[in-house]
Amino acid sequence: MRVLLVGSGGREHSIGWKLAQSSRVDELISLPGNPGLAELGPTVEGIDVTDVGAIAAMARIHRVDLVIVGPEAPLAAGVADSASSLGIPVFGPTRSAARLESSKSFAKDVMNRAGIPTGASKTFTDHQSAMDHLSRTEGPYVIKADGLAAGKGVLVTESRTDAESWVGYCLEGGFGDAGASVMIDEYLDGPEVSVFAVCTESGAVPLEPARDYKRLFDDDEGPNTGGMGSYSPVDDLPRDLVTNVMTDVIDPVIEQMRVDGNPFTGFLYAGLVLTDTGPKVLEFNVRLGDPECQAILPRMTSDLVDVLEGASPEWSAMATVNVVLASVGYPTAPEKGAVIKGLDRVPDDVIVFHAGTKRDGRKLLVSGGRVLNLVGTGATVGEARAKAYAAAETVAWPGAQYRTDIADGYRLPL
Repeated sequence: MRVLLVGSGGREHSIGWKLAQSSRVDELISLPGNPGLAELGPTVEGIDVTDVGAIAAMARIHRVDLVIVGPEAPLAAGVADSASSLGIPVFGPTRSAARLESSKSFAKDVMNRAGIPTGASKTFTDHQSAMDHLSRTEGPYVIKADGLAAGKGVLVTESRTDAESWVGYCLEGGFGDAGASVMIDEYLDGPEVSVFAVCTESGAVPLEPARDYKRLFDDDEGPNTGGMGSYSPVDDLPRDLVTNVMTDVIDPVIEQMRVDGNPFTGFLYAGLVLTDTGPKVLEFNVRLGDPECQAILPRMTSDLVDVLEGASPEWSAMATVNVVLASVGYPTAPEKGAVIKGLDRVPDDVIVFHAGTKRDGRKLLVSGGRVLNLVGTGATVGEARAKAYAAAETVAWPGAQYRTDIADGYRLPL
């Protein structure tokens, strides 16, 4: 089959890397792709990933058998609807179903009606009403832009002054339309973990969980990012967590979406907080996590295409640790254009997934905030971690930054 993969980041490179191993994939086309994906098949540039009509038309011209969508933006824009209207199968939710991620208030409403454990929340479009609410509550405060903000629309703070400033920043256009309304959420105390499921018309099957690190600096300091690293397996989870999450979270939300007329197919991510009273859902994403995907897929021994059709995946006992290398200035103002050196010295047991890179002749340049994912593999998390960090010391460009505590002692991120 000919597969079109939409996206350009580290998540998409890892999906493409896994698809390239499939006996069922004859050709992988990536739009727009990246230098890593270009080594796996042709790439198509010049089409915006949110131009869903152009993507669907391109898929039809190239006689694509399956479209797989990596990032959230094209799903929220309706790429599944456009491609499906031309008779092209798509793995990913419709625009309406993608609101589980593109609107936090929509997702919270679905969770509440489905009886899914989650924190209390209120959504505001009026600045003064939000200020009044904050004045009646105590920190920590959790303020979220309601729409898609590339993983940067959330503030967790003990300071009411900072919370008020963040509300103002959102409502005054700091995140464009994504911040036209804000959600003030209940703070959930406990370690976080990501649980993923593959959802098809016949039901949902779980993937292995992973743990990611959102803050920029060690010890979970600094601003939130799209994610600075991850690891899998996560051995300190409550017994039967994944089974219980499927029963108490994934299956009920899929059923509620069906009842509401928004049947859901695609990847579904449940971000969980393991509170003293049990797991609670922090958020849903309608795609695989980035950087969790890069840690999970190397552990899958099944053919990914079979899994996307509903087969239960099988897993290696191998451990993985993903260390993200980011550009100077990330996440607010990443600097681009630096020459990346040292990739030729990365050993074979460390997988390199490209994210924010581009080719300039024979040079590989920084072109985004999160630049590379170095995924160490080993018999244990500790062994995989050592390999990932050894590789990180060989790759360099001016201002490159990364956390040094990913999977450190397997301690829980705050």
